[in-house]
Amino acid sequence: MVTTNSIGIIINCAAYTNVDKAEDDREQAERINATAVAYLAAVMKRHDGWLIHVSTDYVFGGGLYNTPCKEDRLGEPAGVYGETKLHGEQAIARIGCHHIILRTAWLYSEFGKNFVKTMLNLTATQPELKVVFDQTGTPTYARDLAETIFEMVESRKYTGNEGIYHYSNEGVCSWYDFTKTIAELAGHTSCDILPCHSDEFSSKVKRPAYSVLDKTKIKTTFGIRIPYWTDSLKKCLQNLKEHEY
Repeated sequence: MVTTNSIGIIINCAAYTNVDKAEDDREQAERINATAVAYLAAVMKRHDGWLIHVSTDYVFGGGLYNTPCKEDRLGEPAGVYGETKLHGEQAIARIGCHHIILRTAWLYSEFGKNFVKTMLNLTATQPELKVVFDQTGTPTYARDLAETIFEMVESRKYTGNEGIYHYSNEGVCSWYDFTKTIAELAGHTSCDILPCHSDEFSSKVKRPAYSVLDKTKIKTTFGIRIPYWTDSLKKCLQNLKEHEY
């Protein structure tokens, strides 16, 4: 298909993203997050094409740190999801095709199942809700990420700038702060949202306690301006209000 359709760029957004289920389904997670990525990298290597691959902050999940993660930080994933995503990155580097790897975090949008839509439902229907406050990162509106990728492709600024980049919205918050903001912007004032510790919830995998991404490299290299997370959240909620997805 790459040959017959003269495909010069593949943007890979596919991934096995169920973090808890991956612990019991390592083979499938590895197949989607690493083996399939290796195939894509190999075909683009053969045809001298480009692979733009979306990765994750979970490649850092096992480390202890409190400063934003730069692209050259050593990956220390805490679970199968992070491990298999790191294997995908390593496959691309090993095969050596032209590539851009974009690590992102806390993705949400108007579409599909995600944290924002779940919290909108829970804060509208539950009298009380506990949300962890000891996991810190940055919410990322998928539309902002998509527009950044589109700009890279359209401008061809990726040429000569291959490598790993970090992209999330600007700012920092906990899942508790994120939920409080979602509820306030949506006008869901009847739900009592309480902070709690991660160990109060049963989970098969340890999630990153601090996964803020340093975005200096992508801003400097591509000359982009990244929106603040609350501004992007407002746009998403407005779109959800105006349209039924």
